[in-house]
Amino acid sequence: MEDLNIKQLTLAVRTIAEEKNLPEETVLSVIEQAIAAAWRRDNGERDQDVRAELNVNDGTAKVYVQREVVEVVGSDAVEVSLEDAKKQNKDAKLGDIVEEMHEVTSFGRVAAQTAKQVVLQRLREAEREVVLEEFEDKIGTVVTGVVQRVEPRVVRVELGKANGILPQSEQIQGEFYSVGSRIKVFIKDIERDNRGPQLILSRGNEAFVEYLFRQEVPEMDTGAVEIKGIAREAGRRTKLAVASTVPGVDPVGTFVGGHGTRVNAVMNEIGDQEKIDIVTFDENIDSYIRNALSPAEVVKVEIDKDAKSAKVFVSEDQQSIAIGRGGQNVRLASRLTGYELDIETATAKSAEKKPRKNIEEDLFSAIESQGE
Repeated sequence: MEDLNIKQLTLAVRTIAEEKNLPEETVLSVIEQAIAAAWRRDNGERDQDVRAELNVNDGTAKVYVQREVVEVVGSDAVEVSLEDAKKQNKDAKLGDIVEEMHEVTSFGRVAAQTAKQVVLQRLREAEREVVLEEFEDKIGTVVTGVVQRVEPRVVRVELGKANGILPQSEQIQGEFYSVGSRIKVFIKDIERDNRGPQLILSRGNEAFVEYLFRQEVPEMDTGAVEIKGIAREAGRRTKLAVASTVPGVDPVGTFVGGHGTRVNAVMNEIGDQEKIDIVTFDENIDSYIRNALSPAEVVKVEIDKDAKSAKVFVSEDQQSIAIGRGGQNVRLASRLTGYELDIETATAKSAEKKPRKNIEEDLFSAIESQGE
């Protein structure tokens, strides 16, 4: 293709549209962009504002160069003086955009190559758009994909026609992905940036766990039980607050399943290195905080509703359980309840309030209560 023949291009629109399964107007606009780029390559300057119109019926193309009408012309490519503009359009005034029209019949070799590159690149983008539009409805669902490539920061996953990426932040910590293996992924979003649209997948978010439970707990569909909150640190621990809307239905038992079958099915998918705590949701924030800190036993909770924080007193032997490894238990419980939780030991607190001389009395009362 030495010269870019406009007539050939017009014929190509239909063929490309059919082959690539794209609407004709998409292909047409891609080719128009290419013609504009090629014309700019041959006749114009880099920053010029050029648009092209292709007439499919008679196979001609026109190129329009747009320039702004200004008092003092700084750059010929994008600006035009008022007197020059008036030669084209006598009504032109400052600030207007005027267009010069050029007929185009064919292009030189270099420009033709430019056009070809533009067409190929834009068609690839358009194809991806079309494929991703099919996934627009699937945002928020889980699909099975095949691991295609494992890179340091992302894992690329093939989902039928489309490919998605599983960024590091959305992976389950400590999980190993091998090329060719099938994995379930949550379709989180479609990100559109200058590299074209990208399907963002996740296995590390809360919604992935919720979806897995929905597959295992049919009572969620009937509305008998529901998930009120999820806090998750993927690969380590997930806390789930559940409630039942039907009197007599035990929500925690429903989610755990007989002999733990339901919770185990979810753990098989996310890996058994991640612990799942299922606790009962409670409208009463005091009870909810106690449940959320499970398996730790709580002595007393002091709540500051305005600051959305609470002091939680636990006995000394329960303190490390309440805080959890690296502060994880209390961190997830805080996220679950929406309250900033502060763990303190109960005994130290009561000792502070009393003067020192009462230590013997404390001892006696402790011994007495033991004896009761």
